Amino acid sequence: MHDNGWVTSATRQSEPPAAATRPRLIATDLDGTLLRDDKSVSPRTVAALAAAEQAGIEVFFVTGRPARWMDVVSAHVHGHGLAICGNGAAVVDLHGGPGAHRFVKVRELPRENALDAVRLLREAAPGTVYAVEQTYGFHQEPAYPKLHVEVPDDLLPAEEILAPGGRAAAEPVLKILAFHPELDPDGFLTLARLAIGDRANVTRSSPSALLEISGPDVSKASTLALCCAERGISHEEVVAFGDMPNDVEMLTWAGRSYAMGNAHPDVIAAASGRTVANNDDGVAVVIERVLADLR
Repeated sequence: MHDNGWVTSATRQSEPPAAATRPRLIATDLDGTLLRDDKSVSPRTVAALAAAEQAGIEVFFVTGRPARWMDVVSAHVHGHGLAICGNGAAVVDLHGGPGAHRFVKVRELPRENALDAVRLLREAAPGTVYAVEQTYGFHQEPAYPKLHVEVPDDLLPAEEILAPGGRAAAEPVLKILAFHPELDPDGFLTLARLAIGDRANVTRSSPSALLEISGPDVSKASTLALCCAERGISHEEVVAFGDMPNDVEMLTWAGRSYAMGNAHPDVIAAASGRTVANNDDGVAVVIERVLADLR
């Protein structure tokens, strides 16, 4: 059971035997998981994804990335063409290639909740700065650091961006990004969850103190569950991969789940198995084994 660098984890349960439920869907995070650190998809991984789809297993990319950052994988969605973006805030059809994506499902962060989250976190962690992610727009506060490649549409306080009739009024809000220049990332996450409570879902995927705030019931897991229900696929038929706290719910929900060799400790605790690191093609290693077990 340890060939090809594959190992099991005793953190939750032992790896299901080969005779377990036949998988019908593979759900994989991108950064730190499917992608190597240079943001490439390795030839081995490309081949594994294609082989899975040829075997009748759907592949879903499930990421915190916005839709406009999906160009790196848009060539590999094949059949259904769908990806779950923004930590579950949107399901996007990537057919048509870069810049031609279409939003199939949007699970927005209500503006009242967004304003509450901004206020509550400002009070709990003074010095927090924000950016606002929409279906197509991106806005940020003047003090928000240059963490992203694009130039923001606006440099305004979050309260002005989110105000009814404000600059962001024309499109749904998918998530808020909250950055703190001094706090420990995990400590900031714990503090934010306590402060915001049920007004929004708070997670993180960055190594820095950058939080991602979505609608109250919005997560990778909940949107993946909706997509699977539409296809008549049960959670037992899903194999999932991830590396950061925003993957925890998805890994807990899936019938089989794998923490990458480079994963956060909370992810290792949540997953039913472990694979090698993203730079060693950990997703491909497991897919190859899954397909071998089906023969």
